Amino acid sequence: MDTVGWWSLVRFAHVAGAALWVGGQLALSLVILPLARHLLDPEAKDRFTAAAGRRFGMLTGVVFLPVQLATGWAMAWHRGVTWASLAEPGYGRTLATKLALFVVVMLAAAGHGIAHAKGRADLARALAVVSLVGSLGVVLLATALPAT
Repeated sequence: MDTVGWWSLVRFAHVAGAALWVGGQLALSLVILPLARHLLDPEAKDRFTAAAGRRFGMLTGVVFLPVQLATGWAMAWHRGVTWASLAEPGYGRTLATKLALFVVVMLAAAGHGIAHAKGRADLARALAVVSLVGSLGVVLLATALPAT
């Protein structure tokens, strides 16, 4: 138990938040929404998917995003990351790429919600795919970073 310290808990919260975000997207995309399309009539399916999207968006805004930002900032501070070090090869550039992709994912997710609310289903679906693929890219880049 002496190997589980404060920074292990911070990293755990960061990884758990990412798992919630990416796992939630995968569960919605690969399991829940296809079943809703198959089992529900079109009106019920639309109500269900809109409600599921709102709930996932609320969870993202209230839990996922604050946890990711706080724990990510804390781990970067603990490691001594500076704006200048983000341009350095290795850890810095990998982290900078991960952060940039995270911003793209959040913008795509927000755009998805806006497009869905405005009834632009094709754009909403495209942005959902961008968000999901980008999220997997963020996880891939995170695995390339050494533990802090």
